[in-house]
Amino acid sequence: MENLNLDDSIKASKNILIISHVNPDGDTLGSMLALRDFIQLNYKKRPEMMVISKIPKMYEFLNGLKDAKHLTQYDNSMVYDLVILVDVAALDRIFNAQIFFEKAKIRACIDHHKTNNYKADIRFVKDEASSTGEVLCEIAENYGWKFDEKIAEALYTAILTDTGGFRFDNTRALTLKTASKLIAQGAKPQWIYKNCYEKKSKNFVMFQAYCLNKAEFAENDKIAYITVYKKDIEKFASEDDLTEGLVEKLRSMESTEVAFLLKEIDNKMFKVSMRSKNIDVAEVTSVFNGGGHKFAAGCVLKCSAEDCVKKLLTEIRKQEF
Repeated sequence: MENLNLDDSIKASKNILIISHVNPDGDTLGSMLALRDFIQLNYKKRPEMMVISKIPKMYEFLNGLKDAKHLTQYDNSMVYDLVILVDVAALDRIFNAQIFFEKAKIRACIDHHKTNNYKADIRFVKDEASSTGEVLCEIAENYGWKFDEKIAEALYTAILTDTGGFRFDNTRALTLKTASKLIAQGAKPQWIYKNCYEKKSKNFVMFQAYCLNKAEFAENDKIAYITVYKKDIEKFASEDDLTEGLVEKLRSMESTEVAFLLKEIDNKMFKVSMRSKNIDVAEVTSVFNGGGHKFAAGCVLKCSAEDCVKKLLTEIRKQEF
């Protein structure tokens, strides 16, 4: 970590904005909410929280998350004293919200993606950490910030979801130690787990079964992938992200070394989510201006689904399985 002057910056700021990334997950939402509550509890200031896209229903249990406002509700002429990005690996992950970050008097970034390289006045980026929630816990301890039960629940959610329930390779001894401290602060692991993983709708389960049924394979089943079109999602008539966790299911097969999901965003534009057991998929996605972690990364491709698959397979095959 470097430039440890976040404490002074918060004290000096009259207005603060915290921004989460597009297609928000538990880490970006939990970290955003926890940071807002940390600042409110310890500095008696109330930062604003911005989301770029709809908050998934599964995270609505987090107390206070309803206070977050969508990017479209903000006045672009507003200049904030301090803007903090949480779990934002690259600036294109906040779309038009970049203007608020660029105009801010002080710009800060709290993250754990190794591909994070944009400029900020204050940077807390630890790629060895399991999650941005874990990084934020360390910041809070360094500054001696007080915790409460709400903050503990938000941070536990951040860590739980980014480690896949403490199953992924990013789970380390410090991750479990941090989670233990959050439980001591009031986080209820069973309740949080139930909300995150055991409240799936019938549509969600049936959609994933439908997608898995049309999975495709290459390299003697070492590569598994699924293409999801808008029409597939519309068929199941849901506003929720029905694809969440789908690529992990592909990776869970014994034969699979690399799995990826193509999700249609627009005509000839696909969001790619890639997972692996051994190869560096951040290196693969970086070819397409994407990034992330060694075993979990993503990018956006602007071409037909068939061309997307060809390009991805070409780059994956360059790696050693």
